[in-house]
Parts: sequence; C-alpha cells; structure tokens
Amino acid sequence: MKTKLNLKELFSTILMTVVFMTVTSELNAQEKKAELKDFKILIEKTENGIKMKSTEGSAWIDLSFSLNNYQTQMVDEYGMTELENVSENKDNNLADFLFTISKTENGVELKGIEGTAWTQLQFSLAKNKKHVINQYGVTSLN
Repeated sequence: MKTKLNLKELFSTILMTVVFMTVTSELNAQEKKAELKDFKILIEKTENGIKMKSTEGSAWIDLSFSLNNYQTQMVDEYGMTELENVSENKDNNLADFLFTISKTENGVELKGIEGTAWTQLQFSLAKNKKHVINQYGVTSLN
C-alpha cells in the first residue's frame, strides 16, 4: 500500500522546524549578548605600534606596545597577555574579555576571542586619529 504524501503536512512540518530553529538561535544570541560586560578602549596608532587607553571595564588604564605589521598582541581586562598566561581570576567589577590586536599597513585588525559580540574588526587608523572599541564593535572618536 502506498502512502500518499500530504504536501500540506510536509510544508507545515518544515515551517515549524524553521521557526523553532530561528527562535532557538535568537534566544542563544540574546543570552550571549546579555553575558557581555561593558568595556571601552581608545585605540591610537603610533609610529611603531599601538597605544590604548581603557576608560571602562579593565584593571589597566594605559597600554602601549611596539608591533611590526601583522604581528599580534593579546589583550584582556588585565592588560597584555599570552594565551598560556590568560588570567583565570575573574573579577565581577571588570569585563571578562580577550582579543588580539595587530597593526596592518593602514590600520589595525582585532580578533575577539572572549567577551565580545564581534569576532573580527578591521579599520583604518590614521596618525592622530582615535577609535573606540567596546564589546559590540568600533566607533570613530574624531
């Protein structure tokens, strides 16, 4: 005996699956967004590296380091770090973030590892121009 395929039931099942997956995905994204803590960092390109000033969410205030093009530096809420030295101490008064920053020919590239809604940011950074990054992305300061 052949079973007749009911297109209406099939369409309904597919539609319900898509709706369920979309709602689940949105809830996961909202949950991840709610876990992010505020941080605010001003970034400036120097002659041979990067200068950063944290105004919110970090234990450090000023960082500056030399970088050749495409060389990376890892930064977290406690300052410059390396993957094997990332602090396991979590302070509720600080944002829990971790990203790498590298100087490119025209600007910088950041890769969010933890505590950011972004996974990668790339922007030009001219001399005497500052940008602000936070848990959601980048904005121009001047």
